Amino acid sequence: MANSTLTKQRAEARRSTVALKSAMAVTGLILVLFLIAHMYGNLNVFAGQEAFDDYSHHLRELGEPMLPHGGFLWIMRIVLLASVLIHIGSAVALTRRAGKARPVRYRTRKPVQQTYASRTMRWGGVIIALYVVFHILHLTTNTIAPGGASDSPYERLVRGFQPENFWVTAIYILAVLLVGLHLRHGIWSAAATLGLNREGRRRAINTVAIIVAAVITVGFLLPPFSVLFGLVG
Repeated sequence: MANSTLTKQRAEARRSTVALKSAMAVTGLILVLFLIAHMYGNLNVFAGQEAFDDYSHHLRELGEPMLPHGGFLWIMRIVLLASVLIHIGSAVALTRRAGKARPVRYRTRKPVQQTYASRTMRWGGVIIALYVVFHILHLTTNTIAPGGASDSPYERLVRGFQPENFWVTAIYILAVLLVGLHLRHGIWSAAATLGLNREGRRRAINTVAIIVAAVITVGFLLPPFSVLFGLVG
């Protein structure tokens, strides 16, 4: 009877672990799609102030008249916030579960799993979350205004990344690089959760993870560097 109960508990724990990993994979995919869309929006800065400001304005009109002005953005914000909370909550739960299952650390390390990205996933995620708050206060709500406040999204971006505000650019670069590391490891982990990284597919999945992370990282870094070096302004 005791063995049957123990087997049942282990099976429930495995199912719960799979559910948590699946939640991380799904919410991670939502966040990746948002990053791609956001990157596209940022790259509109190269089309000039009118195009960039029009893009920002049209986002607030999406869904009208079925949705109120700005309604689409609020729906997107709620979905993103829920995704972030579920993603973080699942990660914390899995970390605690792993700690209870293996209270004594192994003396040997697995170099394939112990990559720099995997070791920095936890604190990197915290830094990214803090930066998101700063990013919203800077470029969305206009609360923090290095270089001067403006009603124009284009001007807020350009003023914020001027050479005299290099600290803003430095913080942005750090956050984007951490996002890239997070993406590279997260895509690999999601593939493992979904059972895709089987023998023979691992190299291809690793390549895809690196390419996606690299494209998003470079895409986000192009606008601030272009402003910093006077290519946009």
